[in-house]
Formats: sequence, C-alpha cells, structure tokens
Amino acid sequence: MSRFIADQRTDQARHFVEAFEAHVGYQGAAWRLSPDRVAENLEPSVREAAIDYFGRLHQITWHRHAAHGLSSQSCCVNFLMPLATRPGVLSRVIGDALGIEPPEMLVVEEGAFGQDWFVGFEWIGRQDYLNEAAATGARTRGANATSADAIVRFRHEGRTETLLIEWKYTERYGAPVDPKGNPTRVRRYQDLAFAPDGPIRNDLGLKVEDFFWEPFYQLLRQQMLAARMQAAREDGADRVRVLHISPSGNHDLHKVTAPALRPFGDDAFAAFSTVLVDPDAFIGRTTEQAFGPALTAFPDDPWSRYLTGRYAFLRSSDPV
Repeated sequence: MSRFIADQRTDQARHFVEAFEAHVGYQGAAWRLSPDRVAENLEPSVREAAIDYFGRLHQITWHRHAAHGLSSQSCCVNFLMPLATRPGVLSRVIGDALGIEPPEMLVVEEGAFGQDWFVGFEWIGRQDYLNEAAATGARTRGANATSADAIVRFRHEGRTETLLIEWKYTERYGAPVDPKGNPTRVRRYQDLAFAPDGPIRNDLGLKVEDFFWEPFYQLLRQQMLAARMQAAREDGADRVRVLHISPSGNHDLHKVTAPALRPFGDDAFAAFSTVLVDPDAFIGRTTEQAFGPALTAFPDDPWSRYLTGRYAFLRSSDPV
C-alpha cells in the first residue's frame, strides 16, 4: 500500500468518526460506510439531490463501493455536484483548470428537482458512439458503457466547448484488463481509435490492444467518446476535450503500465498525450490545481469548508 492511500484511509476514518456518532466502520474498516449509506458519504447539501438525480431522474448506476470513503465517484460528486447550480463558482474552477479566464458556463441537462444543472455525471453521450449498446439498444449511465465521471459545457472566445471530466482519487493500476473480453473490445473500438476517424495517431505502429492496460484503456475510451461527440457536434459543441483530475500525491497513478506506451514517456498522462493526433485534446490537472484557487477564494463557503476539512491533501499540497 502506498503512503498516499494509507494517509487517505486515515483521513477518511477521522472524517467519519467526527461526522457520525459511535461510528464503527463497515467490516471493521473505519474509512468505510455500509453500502446502504451512500448518501452519508456525500457533501450534506447534495445528499437528497444526488439520490434523486442518480435514481429517479436518470437511472444512473452507483459504483459498487460508492459508500467507501475512498470512492472516486463519491469524491467527484462531493467536489462538483454542489457547483451544479452555482455557475459562477464553477466557472472559476474551470477557468483555473484550463488556464483561461472564467468562461460562460452552459446548462448540461435537467438536474434534481427540476433545476437546470451546469454539471452532469456519468455521461455516455447522446448516441451510442462507441458500439457499446446492448442488443436491445439500451445503455446505462455508469455501467457497461464508457462513462465520463462528469461533464461541463461552456462558451469561451466565441466557441462552445464540452469537457468530459475523468476523476481519480486513490486508484493505482498494474495488470492488464481481463483478456477474455479483448475480442469484443477490438471489434468495438479498432475502427474508432486511430486517425483519421479516431484520436490516436496512426503512424506510431500502435494497435488497439496496446491500450488494454489501465489507466490507458479508460483514457482511450474517454478520448474516443470525446472525438465522436465532437464529430457529431453534440449539443452544438465546437470542441470536446477530456479533463483528467487526480490528487498530486497519487504518484502510483502516473506509472506507464502499458508496455507499448513506455517509449513515449515515463508519466502515463504525458505519454498518452504524446500519442494523440491533437495533444491538447487531453488535459491533465491535479485536484489542487483545479480547485485550490477557488477553495482559497471562498474559505467560509460550506462547500469549501467541507472539502478542505475532509480531504486533508488539499491543505497540505501546493495548488500550483
């Protein structure tokens, strides 16, 4: 276990002990809640909204361990869902993440209780761009289809843009994906991965199978989804990119796990960007870079207090 993961377990255990009287922890782990307590793993102001949005409204699948203190899905909801109805603060975050002036945020979809939301979650696109639908044609957000953890839309310098946000917390990878599914993966993605129709350069001798190692398999699917959404100009987008967000302290996440991609760099995200037709279509930022300035600007905001109180790495890391 890495030092980072150990520290996050300690921090999440402390949070639950402080938040819930007589907290014991699920299966003896103080950093876990029982599976039926997903809402209590979320920022208090969005607990009801999250259950309504994921359940009644969009039938989105919660991840298996959404009640785990180290759940990246719940972490993403905690950071972004409170901003779904606060486009001003969200604009500040997106501007900081992209290094631009705060853009004009655009509505993504209907959110909880009939509100317009400026952030969506577990986005799979409005069409089956990646040949992933079941035989019935059905797809489920958050399960069995490529899903971006979050999505935002904005207007900047006369152009409408979409960001697919991939969120990581304590993940680390090493082994390849289960090879039993590789024939299906090749059939689905081989004609979507490489230029001229896909995001990966076709002059590097790479095969789609070379990406069947996490996190590269996820990165490939997210980038293909972005490319197809842009080609279709989904919701009027002139440009669709992927924004990858993870804590600066999670060094294991940056390991280049795919052997075929090691010649392109010793950092997973830099190597992935190198093999793209448009390297700027993938943006890697730390959680601190994306959120640190806004959290500092609004120290007394309940959202800010909750995040900095629960996720100690935000307080101990350099935001730049």
